[in-house]
Amino acid sequence: MMSEETVCRKHRLSSFQIIILGFAGVILLGALLLMLPLSTTAGCVTPFHEALFTATSAVCVTGLVVQDTGSYWSVFGQTVILTLIQIGGLGVVTVAASLALLSGRRISLMQRSTMQDAISAPKVGGIVRLTRFILRGTFLIELIGALAMLPVFCRDYGWRGVWMAVFHSISAFCNAGFDILGTESNRYPSLTGYAGSPVINITIMLLIVIGGIGFLTWDDIFENKWRFHRYRMQSKVILVTTGLLIFLPAVFFFFSDFSALPAENRLLASFFQSVTPRTAGFQTVAPPPRSSLGVMILLMLIGGSPGSTAGGMKTTTLAVLIANATATFRQRDSAQFFGRRVDGSAVKTAATILTMYLALFFSGGVFISVYEDLPLSSCLYEAASAVGTVGLTLGITPQLHIPSQMVLIALMYLGRVGGLTLVYAAVSTKKAGSAKLPQESITIG
Repeated sequence: MMSEETVCRKHRLSSFQIIILGFAGVILLGALLLMLPLSTTAGCVTPFHEALFTATSAVCVTGLVVQDTGSYWSVFGQTVILTLIQIGGLGVVTVAASLALLSGRRISLMQRSTMQDAISAPKVGGIVRLTRFILRGTFLIELIGALAMLPVFCRDYGWRGVWMAVFHSISAFCNAGFDILGTESNRYPSLTGYAGSPVINITIMLLIVIGGIGFLTWDDIFENKWRFHRYRMQSKVILVTTGLLIFLPAVFFFFSDFSALPAENRLLASFFQSVTPRTAGFQTVAPPPRSSLGVMILLMLIGGSPGSTAGGMKTTTLAVLIANATATFRQRDSAQFFGRRVDGSAVKTAATILTMYLALFFSGGVFISVYEDLPLSSCLYEAASAVGTVGLTLGITPQLHIPSQMVLIALMYLGRVGGLTLVYAAVSTKKAGSAKLPQESITIG
């Protein structure tokens, strides 16, 4: 007979299983709270599928909605949504560990390992110190962002501007894209009313970028300041890739989309349009013209960086695949960055992630297009927004039927927890065999 200790060990959840179940549990709790009459301005019970969609979008820091956040949800409902955004942005495991730290409890080795997987830390050592650093940094940055936007919102909304500033600061830092500026007569406005405001534009962009570069990159910058050569290779790759993904699309948008705007507004709109598709979801201008949809979809799928508040397949995935292609062109054995060689397993993981995201994106878009009888390009845009946890929309999400909304819910969830996390959770109890099959060559290209 198996001992009691063996049985407990057999039924112990892996860190990946804890992560996906943690996210699912918070989503379900959030949906139940949003169903309460107290959560809506009309005092009515919200249908479960609408509450589930909103809770999933908030926890997965997406921003796609089926009801206007500003006019439909009450202050209580908006507070629930903001709490879900904060939990989703930091990560369920990080928030749970933070509560344990505040209560003075010791963090076990198993819990530290789970925290390591949750924030993509390279090692277990120092994980508690890093968690404290993340919490302090998060609340300080969100506070500074709220204070920066406070004068503008208080000028326009009086004392309600305080809540506006706090809500949009947290939503931007967590790359969520939720706004509460909508009214009954002007639903789903996002930040279009502030397209010409440098304060709002620049503050929101900085919050999005800081939240999206990753907690480990913060740690590198904090420890090494301006000494770029001392950063980890990963931090260097993230910062360079992020910079290119902001600057190059901004140049494209400047010359292709906003020629009718005044010079200052054109510059702000171009950079905002470049920053927001990588999982933030705010808009300061009308939906992009058809010529820009392809670029927007690509940016949405790429997303932010590992261990950040952002979603998507991540900047490092793109960088590794490009570096591997470059190495192949130059007939090198491995991809390289900054005088360092990339392990072959990282290339395999990057290729797998790319394949999974493309499969989810395309299959989701095709299903919605066929079921709703809508143009495929529009549905692919919504699917990319969901799986990349972005929140940008061409306006069709609120009109979708329940099956299509369920597809978007699944895409948002998988996009946030990560397809590989789900796979690892499913196979974590299975041991890989040591035997190898015979090898044979295959022609590629």
